[in-house]
Amino acid sequence: MLHKKTLISIVGPTAVGKTALAIQIARHFATEIISADSRQFFKEMAIGTAKPNVEELAAAKHHFIDSHSVSQLFSTGDFEVEGLKILDEIFQKHDVAIMVGGSGLYVNALLNGLDEMPDIDLSIREKLNRQFEEEGLAVIQNQLAESDPEYFAKVDQQNPQRMIRGLEVFLSTGQKLSSMLSATKKERPFNIIKIGLNTDRTVLYNRINQRVDQMIADGLLEEVKSLTPFKQYNALNTVGYSEIFDYFDGKLSLQEAIDAIKQNTRRFAKRQLTWFRRDAEINWFEPDEKDQIIGLINEKLK
Repeated sequence: MLHKKTLISIVGPTAVGKTALAIQIARHFATEIISADSRQFFKEMAIGTAKPNVEELAAAKHHFIDSHSVSQLFSTGDFEVEGLKILDEIFQKHDVAIMVGGSGLYVNALLNGLDEMPDIDLSIREKLNRQFEEEGLAVIQNQLAESDPEYFAKVDQQNPQRMIRGLEVFLSTGQKLSSMLSATKKERPFNIIKIGLNTDRTVLYNRINQRVDQMIADGLLEEVKSLTPFKQYNALNTVGYSEIFDYFDGKLSLQEAIDAIKQNTRRFAKRQLTWFRRDAEINWFEPDEKDQIIGLINEKLK
């Protein structure tokens, strides 16, 4: 079904050049950008999340950059609700809007919607959080692998929040979270054009390594140090932050921490590509193929 309004979704691995392309396309269509990068929401995290810089933010209006604090919980469900509201506002002024980011779950929430989730027994959540703090992630992983192997196989097993989420649903309702994540898409009142960026793996890995070196030069150590009081928040249990905390805790040398950030970012990029490649509707391009991308969008807008 064709609608009057169109959302252009730009995805791909970290450091591939999504931000630059999104701004060029936003300027071409004189419109605004919604960020679907779950770490750029947090105003305390700038260097380690490779946020758009001042010039980039001035070049096109961005939403969901510096919109929340690390101490606030901001779920995929919240993003779906708030994102649709902002899209509605953009569509009152423009026929086209752009979403850009590499956080697959957030992109999916806005494009396809999330299922209604059951109420959780909060005492179970507290108990699991305590268990995680006292006994570590492996205990939670094992319980989840046993109670909901389908969900366990599908999500990031190193993410404590996702592991606890799967387990708390099972323990609260007796039902598997995997059985609730239905494949039914919600019908959206706008068209969607999906653009994916990718490039040669060697080129991408070089870009990642250069970006990490640049982050260190830009003051990543100082940024992480200033976030020590928030260390326990899940937002900071991510690549580029946890490794530097390990350096401060004496678990790694500085060089080991930097190497670990590079390696973990490369792994993350690989996971992102695996996730996005499952979507057959994505049109893939090299990052510098702006004219071809705009050509495709114009073709689909006709």
